[in-house]
Amino acid sequence: MPNERESRTSWTFLTQHARVLLMISRNADVRLRDLAVMCGVTERAVQAIVTDLESAGYLTRSRHGRRNHYHVVRDTFFRHPAEAGHEIAGFLDLFADLHPHPGSTLVPATHPGDHDEQDNH
Repeated sequence: MPNERESRTSWTFLTQHARVLLMISRNADVRLRDLAVMCGVTERAVQAIVTDLESAGYLTRSRHGRRNHYHVVRDTFFRHPAEAGHEIAGFLDLFADLHPHPGSTLVPATHPGDHDEQDNH
């Protein structure tokens, strides 16, 4: 039964919301299209996730020229009742130093002074 095995092995521990938030915490100037590639979802899905995270107070967004700059609100608490007493800061710290696996599509962080002429939507 290959289909049964496939469905059992296709899940991951992190949701797309958690993954997007982690990527933004690593690079506050990341472009949505790069987030989409890194997370393996469409740019439209990333836009919806960022909107969800912003609406829930997990991040804020501001414009720096033609680009968005994100700020993760680290003292925000998890939403599920089982983890509701814990801030997301510990979760973000747990994954902060992980380096991409060779062959991954992780886009390197931008540094102050780097300029990209493409719009971030």
